[in-house]
Amino acid sequence: MRAGSRSPRPARLLAVSGLVAAALVLSGCASDSLADQYREGSNKGFIAGDGSVTEINASARGEAIDFAGVGENGETLSSSDFTGEVLVVNFWYASCAPCRAEAADLQKLNAQFTDKGAAFLGVNVRDQAANATAFNDTYGITYPSVLDVDDGSMQLAFSGSIPPNAVPTTLVLDQQGRVAARILGQVTSPSILETLIRDTVAEGS
Repeated sequence: MRAGSRSPRPARLLAVSGLVAAALVLSGCASDSLADQYREGSNKGFIAGDGSVTEINASARGEAIDFAGVGENGETLSSSDFTGEVLVVNFWYASCAPCRAEAADLQKLNAQFTDKGAAFLGVNVRDQAANATAFNDTYGITYPSVLDVDDGSMQLAFSGSIPPNAVPTTLVLDQQGRVAARILGQVTSPSILETLIRDTVAEGS
């Protein structure tokens, strides 16, 4: 065998090993449908959930989520700011088409529940402050968002409970700060999210 014919073989083996490792990581970290979207390489810029709703009985909920981050206006936001309230947490970013589609509905629900036992908080997973603020101006969003693009600390904080495996994902936290419900993907039926919020608020009555 010529000496020059040997060098490509290790490179090919490394490439194959890398692909296998990547496939194992994806299969272990996401549901099959989400992993399929990663592998398909559709370049749509987001991993779309299927809109499925998960509810957790109060007796089966995990620990309270402890989080802190910096908002688009430079303010510090943390779980302690929402003590005793139901908190709706929406993971989003500005160029995500489903995030834009659900924005008006989320804002309506935010206005509906203001001072009625529930608050809203966004978690922007990709944008810096200027883009997040421009999005809020365009869609009339009045609730704050934590900017999570630099360190991912918000996504990490929720990863041990019911993780936000898609963007957008909306979580409903109970008055104790535990995840009570999740909508994986776009909120296509605001009435479902409204019911989830109302039921969680009623738990504290």
